[in-house]
Amino acid sequence: MKPLLLKGGKLIDPSQNLNEIGDLLISNGKVDGIGGSITGPDDVEIVDCDGFIVSPGFIDVHCHLREPGREDVETIATGARAAAAGGFTAVCAMPNTDPVTDNQAAVGFIVRQAQRAAAARVYPIGAISVGQDGKALAEFGEMVGAGAVAVSDDGRPVASAQLMRTALEYARTFKIPVIDHCEEPTLSAGGAMNEGIVSAQLGLKGIPAEAEEIMVIRDILLARLTGGHVHLAHMSTKGSVELIRWGKDRGIRVTAEVCPHHLSLTEESVRGYETNAKMNPPLRTAKDVEALRQAVKDGTIDLIATDHAPHHYDEKEREFADAPNGIVGLETALAVVVTNLVENGGLGFSDLVDRMACSPARLFNLPGGSLKRGAVAAVDPSERWKVDPSKFLSKGRNSPYTGMTLVGRAACTIVAGSVVYRSGNSGRGRESKRARG
Repeated sequence: MKPLLLKGGKLIDPSQNLNEIGDLLISNGKVDGIGGSITGPDDVEIVDCDGFIVSPGFIDVHCHLREPGREDVETIATGARAAAAGGFTAVCAMPNTDPVTDNQAAVGFIVRQAQRAAAARVYPIGAISVGQDGKALAEFGEMVGAGAVAVSDDGRPVASAQLMRTALEYARTFKIPVIDHCEEPTLSAGGAMNEGIVSAQLGLKGIPAEAEEIMVIRDILLARLTGGHVHLAHMSTKGSVELIRWGKDRGIRVTAEVCPHHLSLTEESVRGYETNAKMNPPLRTAKDVEALRQAVKDGTIDLIATDHAPHHYDEKEREFADAPNGIVGLETALAVVVTNLVENGGLGFSDLVDRMACSPARLFNLPGGSLKRGAVAAVDPSERWKVDPSKFLSKGRNSPYTGMTLVGRAACTIVAGSVVYRSGNSGRGRESKRARG
C-alpha cells in the first residue's frame, strides 16, 4: 500500500481543535504526519487538496442497506460504495432486513459482506426484539459479540414501554445505545404525511407531531429510570427538540439525530403527491425545520444521519398513500447540509464535521471521528452540482432533490489508508482555490 500525502488542504478536526491549512501523511493505513509542510517518502502518492477541506471521514449511524432480502434495491456493497461517494467512511446498517438482523449469524453475515465490499466500513445494528415484532427481546450479547454496535427496531416503534425499559437496562450491560423510532402507532395509523393544512388540502390522512413527541418523552423518562443510553432517530418536530433539551438539562442519557431532509424540506414538497417526498417521520413545517437547524447548531441534536432508504422505482410510482416511505441520502447528505446550514444557515464547517464525524464516533464507540485514526474525507466545499440520481452509485433513485443545484461534494474518501472513492475533480490538474470555513 503506497503512502498518501494530502497536500495543502484545510485540516479540520474538532476532536483535536484543529483548523489550519496544511498537509496530511497516511502510511500503513494510519495518519503518520499532520500539519505544516510534509515531504513524505519517495514512493508517496500526492493528492492535491488545495481548496479542499480535509477532515475525519463522515459516519452515518442510520442507513438501510436492504441486504439480505431486497438486493434488487440495494446491497451492502452498493451501499458502501455510495457512502464512500458521499464522504462517509463508515455507516451503520439498520436491522429491518429479510430476515431481520436479530441474531449472531445475521450480524456476522453483514460483517463478512462489508469486508468483501472494501469501501466504507459497515457496522451492523441488531434488532431490539425478535423479528422486530415488539414481543421478545433479542439476544443482545450474542449480537454485540458478532459485531453489532447498537440495537434498534427502526422502521417500527417499540410500542411496549416495558420492553423498552428492559432493552435499556440490558443494553447498558454491553455499553451500547438503544435507538428508537419514535412513533405512537395508534396516533400515526394510516397517516401518509404531516397533519396540517397541506394534508387537509390534499385529502391525505396526516400524522400529528404529537405521535413523535409522546414517544420522545416516554423514552427520555425510561432512560432516566434505567440509566441507559437512548438514541432518538430522525427527529422531525420543534416539540421533540424542546423535550430533548429538557432531558439533557437534567443529565439524562439521551442523544438524538436529525436527517438532512428534515433540515431542508417541508410538507410543501408533498404537493403534487410527490412520493419521493414521502417519509416517516414525515416532512413537517417551516417552524419545525428552523427549530431543528437551531438544535444542530447549539448541540441539542447531537448528530446528522441520512436514514438512507432505497426503494424500487415501481414502488414509488404507486398512489401516494400506498407508496413506501423513505428516500436515498448517502450521496446528497453532505451537499444538503452545506447548502442549507453552512452556506445559508450560519453553521461553521467545524461544527458540520463534529455532527457528521466526531459525535457519531464518540456516541456509538466507533473507530474514526479523528484525523489521528486514518479514515479521511477530502471535501470540496464550493463545488456546485446538479443532482442526477441516474449517476448515483446507490441502486436507489428515489431522491426529492432531483434536479436541484447543491453546494459541496466529497472529492476523495480514504479508509484504512486506501482511496475508496475519488471524484473527477480531485488530485492533480485542478484549478487552484482556497477552502473557506
